[in-house]
Amino acid sequence: MSSEKVLSSASASASAPLASPHAELCRGINGLDKVVLRDPRGSSAEVYLYGAHVTSWKNDHGEELLFVSSKAIFKPPKAIRGGIPICFPQFSNIGSLEQHGFARNRLWTIDADPPPFSTTSSSKTFVDLILKPSEEDMKIWAHSFEFRLRVALGPGGDLLLTSRIRNTSVDGKPFSFTFAYHTYFSVSDISEVRVEGLETLDYLDNLQNRERFTEQGDAITFESEVDKIYLSTPTKIAILDHEKKRTFVLRKDGLPDAVVWNPWDKKAKAMVDFGDEEYKHMLCVEAAAVEKPITLKAGEEWKGRQELSAVPSSYCSGQLDPQKVLHGS
Repeated sequence: MSSEKVLSSASASASAPLASPHAELCRGINGLDKVVLRDPRGSSAEVYLYGAHVTSWKNDHGEELLFVSSKAIFKPPKAIRGGIPICFPQFSNIGSLEQHGFARNRLWTIDADPPPFSTTSSSKTFVDLILKPSEEDMKIWAHSFEFRLRVALGPGGDLLLTSRIRNTSVDGKPFSFTFAYHTYFSVSDISEVRVEGLETLDYLDNLQNRERFTEQGDAITFESEVDKIYLSTPTKIAILDHEKKRTFVLRKDGLPDAVVWNPWDKKAKAMVDFGDEEYKHMLCVEAAAVEKPITLKAGEEWKGRQELSAVPSSYCSGQLDPQKVLHGS
């Protein structure tokens, strides 16, 4: 990208040094700061400090795995359309806050001194970011918190996001929130995609006033607009792209729900930051906690984790072990 420029630590608005030797602070679109993660095996990811927003995840062949709209507006206060927006402290627009909360359009900082992350990954390619509420944030959501996010590339090219939200209230006040990793996957053609792992589950249909239904199909396929919140979902969901012969595997922890969204043609045309035909090349499948808000007492911390892998789609979700696939064992 022509606007990309490496920042010295002295000139970086992010201020804190990067702990990982495989992370680099750069200028991105419109001069916004971003961190580029590069795994020695060839995979990469990009994270904008604006929104702690992952805008790119590429495999070791350099293929882009996330969708970002060609019309995305990289200019605050507009959230970036595509990638992985963070929805906090609310998902959707139920309540007094702006839709999907404010974390996705705030400027995060690099976390210089994060508490130890207990993780099964041996990744040395990561960045730690932190968000604390400003005085303006406290006026619209009067709760004191620290939101720590680690974005990491695993040795097999998988992308890991670990969120830790702590109630830092000094007056003992609890708070509740809903949450989602609003992940936009890049797909060849939405009509060639199916989602496995959500069959027979109950869901809330946002297109029908959140009425509750039970999924009937053997797998989820797409022929029209969909906006559903699946409840009590398994820890693993597979998104199969027949044309690309690729399967995305979403593994999650601490996030019981899963949102599936595609705007289809009419809604796509109504969005200024989304191309008219781009709905054909994206699908949102989101690890989320929506139906039952998470409540934290003062001093308590919640952790929610999402791990994304891309594997050959001769495998189906019922027999899929991405670690075996990725490591050839």
